[in-house]
Amino acid sequence: MGNDERPRRQLNIKQVLGIVPVSESTLIRMIRRGEFPCSHSISPGRCAWYEDEVIAWQRNRPVNDKIVRRARLRAQADNR
Repeated sequence: MGNDERPRRQLNIKQVLGIVPVSESTLIRMIRRGEFPCSHSISPGRCAWYEDEVIAWQRNRPVNDKIVRRARLRAQADNR
């Protein structure tokens, strides 16, 4: 099997939380707001995240999220 034929590694929520240093409830809120990759159902009552999607999300995070939040709040205030 070549590298591109390997199965994608799947992570459970504990493994995701080992990579992303937030609480489980914060992670769920981030998913609901579309700020974090959604999980994939792998069987009834069981879901998993693809490791490559979690890593891509992590790599694409802004260096300083406070700057992004401030800019978003300013834009919202300007639109009022």
